Amino acid sequence: MKKTLLVLSLVIAGLTYSCKETKKDNSAAAKTETVEEPFSLIKDSTKVSFTAYKTTDKIPVGGIFKTINIKNEGTGATALEAMDGTEFSIPVSSLFTNDGTGTRDPKLLEFFFGVMDNTELISGIFNVDGDACSLEITLNGETGTIALETLKNSETKYTFTGVLKLGDWNALDAVASINKACEALHTGPDGVSKTWEDVAIEGVVVFEKK
Repeated sequence: MKKTLLVLSLVIAGLTYSCKETKKDNSAAAKTETVEEPFSLIKDSTKVSFTAYKTTDKIPVGGIFKTINIKNEGTGATALEAMDGTEFSIPVSSLFTNDGTGTRDPKLLEFFFGVMDNTELISGIFNVDGDACSLEITLNGETGTIALETLKNSETKYTFTGVLKLGDWNALDAVASINKACEALHTGPDGVSKTWEDVAIEGVVVFEKK
């Protein structure tokens, strides 16, 4: 009888240990499954627009770049983490300002980008430091940084805006060149022809959550 009780005790102890191990393994699996899924950039969705200004009244002239090449796109626990370190290049030939006369885009390519150094591409890197975002842009053979304002449209869509001051990229000769080529069009009621060095930029980026 004692021998039978001993065997039963060993069986019960074995079952109890086995159940504890199973619960432990299931708990570990549950923790793995609850890890937040990362965000990634839908690179074909990225849109870049700009606004330049003419006359002393600072009349806006807008446009877009139809082609944005993205590389080194990553993933992250948040959308901004996924953007950090993303590299891009924009062919200036993809410029489009929706000018009905068909003369503005060729002038910009010839008399603005055409007088800069290394003007085939505008390239850069998107950087994130906490909640602060910036663009490191290479233009006219110079590299500089633009601070960005961030607007969270939704969990998977962000809008970034900033101002590029062409003087910081040693590009005031290009400003003077396009102003001369468009002197009459950039002259306001005061008789002064002016092209501003400030260019507002905007990028809209869409992410997917895997």
